Amino acid sequence: MSSRQALGAALRDFYANSWRLIAVNAALGALLVAVGLAAVAVRAALVLVVLAGPLAAALAHAAIVLQRTGNVAVRDGLDGLRVHWRRGLVLGAGGAALLALGVLAVGTYARQGVWVLAFAAADVLVALGVLGLLVFVLAIAEPERPLAVAVRRAAELVVARPGATAGLGLALLAVNAAGVAAAVMPFLTLTVAYSFVAAAHFALPRPEELR
Repeated sequence: MSSRQALGAALRDFYANSWRLIAVNAALGALLVAVGLAAVAVRAALVLVVLAGPLAAALAHAAIVLQRTGNVAVRDGLDGLRVHWRRGLVLGAGGAALLALGVLAVGTYARQGVWVLAFAAADVLVALGVLGLLVFVLAIAEPERPLAVAVRRAAELVVARPGATAGLGLALLAVNAAGVAAAVMPFLTLTVAYSFVAAAHFALPRPEELR
């Protein structure tokens, strides 16, 4: 599925099911906002992103159920948390490490006035964020496979479809940035879940292809 098709399919699914995703999505968003605010005062607080892993895994599970069936229930988020919390912790730890390195690189170059490298580091950080989103979806969609398989498949998807992946990433970045700019609550209740649903449509085969 192309990035445009994935975004459109996610919008249709999300329109009918958004209220069922609000609880998990709000909890995840609230934690991320709290970590961000804490990191302003104490940079080491970024390690708390690890705790967002299980909640992100629950949200990814619900998004995958929605992509595969066209429907999702509140219980699916709870089931995802119960089944995938360990894998979510591992993925959260990986995401926290990459985020900490990225923030350190951007901050260091910015303080030194090397803006070209600061912007380059920011671009790499965004690209890794898109890759991480795809890894999350693939890892939760196939929990029986090692995480290394999900990482490899996500990388192969990016290499095989660089333009479409970049388009998806830029669109989701714009959606989340708009949510943050509008107010905190739209970010907590809408854009994170939408990102997972769009990534699921983009990375996973369509339900009819599995029959």
